[in-house]
Amino acid sequence: MKVKKVLVSQPKPTSEKSPYYEIAEKYGVEIEFRPFIKVEGLSAKEFRQSRISLSDFTAVIFTARTAVDHFFRLCEEMRYTVPDTMKYFCTTEAIANYLQKYIIYRKRKIFFVNTGKLDDLLPSLLKHNKEKYLYAVSDVHNGDINVLDKNHINYTKAVMYRTVSNDFTADEKFDYDMLLFFSPQGIESLLKNFPEFKQDDIKIGCFGTTTAKAVRDAGLRLDIEAPSVKAPSMTAALELFLKEDSAEEQ
Repeated sequence: MKVKKVLVSQPKPTSEKSPYYEIAEKYGVEIEFRPFIKVEGLSAKEFRQSRISLSDFTAVIFTARTAVDHFFRLCEEMRYTVPDTMKYFCTTEAIANYLQKYIIYRKRKIFFVNTGKLDDLLPSLLKHNKEKYLYAVSDVHNGDINVLDKNHINYTKAVMYRTVSNDFTADEKFDYDMLLFFSPQGIESLLKNFPEFKQDDIKIGCFGTTTAKAVRDAGLRLDIEAPSVKAPSMTAALELFLKEDSAEEQ
């Protein structure tokens, strides 16, 4: 069956130069963007129940821009003024640059790596081993904190936001030939919204090993998996599939 309509379970790209738009035009497919999950921030009242005092910390570890947003939001709601001496440790340069939304960027207090891996941030964390770190995460955080424990980093994991199902309404059509997922929570949301879901000819693609495992654990067929040697991104994997799909049609 030729794929004509694709659902990408992510927010619509802000840039018109997104590869998804190029793929849609090149292969004559309709691509819709509809997140299966959404992020909700914990309220100040909920956060206080964790008995974590923000003033106890001298540094913050960020592995996502969402964590940055909710850290500063909670600080504001709890009327805590972040001191100028606070240090920030980020797993990507993009996250580090995003801090400029909230603070004046100073290299002496912002540290980052470009790999997105907490392990690679370890040398910086160890160099500043006198700091007391706050690790801002979501409720479904699956990051490898073992590296922090093994190296005796003085940190506290603080849940500041949660991931919940973004439910479909009764009048929303679900007539897609392909579904693309980016997290295990997306698969959970699919089955929550459509408990009688039957895959049949619907193609399913995903990004990441944990998402792939969630697809298989749900008893579904995985047709596209990224990253791979041939397809390092979800868009590359989608284009590869559509290219082969078109060749078979001809």
